[in-house]
Amino acid sequence: MRLEQTAVVMEEVTDSEEIARARSQRESFDRNSAWPQSHVSEVYSQHRGKYICVAGEDLFVAETAKEAIVLARAAHPEDEGWFTRYIPKEKVARIYAL
Repeated sequence: MRLEQTAVVMEEVTDSEEIARARSQRESFDRNSAWPQSHVSEVYSQHRGKYICVAGEDLFVAETAKEAIVLARAAHPEDEGWFTRYIPKEKVARIYAL
C-alpha cells in the first residue's frame, strides 16, 4: 500500500485585525457551545435523533447538520462562532477515551 505524504505548513499570524477576528469568533463559539450545557435536559429530552446548531445563543434543530447550520446562519449571519452537535436517538452510557 502506498501512503501519500502531506506537507504541514505553520505560519505565525501577526495581523492585528485577523487576530481580533479570530478572538471574536472563538469567544462567540465558547458562548454558543456553553449554551447547550446550560440547557442540557431540555435539549436532550426534546431533540433526540436531530442535529442542533447554536448561533447567537439561540437553538436551531434539523434533520441534518447542514440544515441546522443554514437555519442558524440565516437568523444570525454575523455570528461566525456557531456550534453544532448530533443528539443521539437513544440515551445510553457512552465511554470516551483517548
